[in-house]
Amino acid sequence: MSSHYPAKRFGTSVTIRRRISIGLRLILAIFLIIFSVFPILWVISASLNPTGSLATQTLIPAKPGLGNYQTLLNSGEFPFWTWFGNSLKVALITDVLSLSITTVAAYAFSRFRFRGRQTMLKAILLIQVFPALLALVATFLMISQIGDVIPSIGLNTHGSLILVYLGGAMGVNIWLMKGFLDTIPRDIDESAMVDGATDWQIFTRLILPLLRPILVVIAILNYITTYSEFVLARVLLKSSEKYTLMVGLQVFAGAQFNQRWGVFAAGALIGALPIMIIYIALQDQIVGGLTQGAVKG
Repeated sequence: MSSHYPAKRFGTSVTIRRRISIGLRLILAIFLIIFSVFPILWVISASLNPTGSLATQTLIPAKPGLGNYQTLLNSGEFPFWTWFGNSLKVALITDVLSLSITTVAAYAFSRFRFRGRQTMLKAILLIQVFPALLALVATFLMISQIGDVIPSIGLNTHGSLILVYLGGAMGVNIWLMKGFLDTIPRDIDESAMVDGATDWQIFTRLILPLLRPILVVIAILNYITTYSEFVLARVLLKSSEKYTLMVGLQVFAGAQFNQRWGVFAAGALIGALPIMIIYIALQDQIVGGLTQGAVKG
């Protein structure tokens, strides 16, 4: 019996260490869940709090109700639905244009060999290193001067905001798309060329259908980023009817933050619904597209 005792003791110690490891992981997971969920619960609680003041805000309001939502949607005090529609419009147009340009550019960088190709790719990547805030003043002045010639893309227009968003979204997306395109065998292109297909036919009929996973990823990430962007929209848009949702809520909060916190929280929750629905519905495509695009770069 003594010969089996060390082995039994060793197995017991391994079991104990395994249970301790599992317990620590559970504690860490619970902590992270609480850390992530608590701000959402706090905003939901604030939207249901009839007092609308931060001084009396608690996680469980004393008399919860939907008064803040009624004030937000029905009072006519501020154009919430106009802001909401502006955000959806700007994000959708930017998403479609950015996706189209990115796909064509990435295909050219991946499939064609031309002079300056590597230099351009490195330049695109280098530009992304610098924060967009560094170019904020230059962007404002440039859009202001362009507006003197072409008013439709000058200050306080959605056209100017879309153009700026397009410039900021190209770099990372081109690299991401190119990495995915590099994983597609060139044999497909060569076989189509033997049959007499042009480059455009190869791209539209053969390559483009294979890009569906990464197209979904870039479309979703572009839409989320553009929809929730605040700084550029705040600088370029000046009138209330042109505001996006984030700018409108910030202006509203800046004027009445202490007294109307409940209404602000209700607006933030309604504004977050499109992003939540898109992400929950397409989260599998996001993970799959990112994983496949990272195989080769």
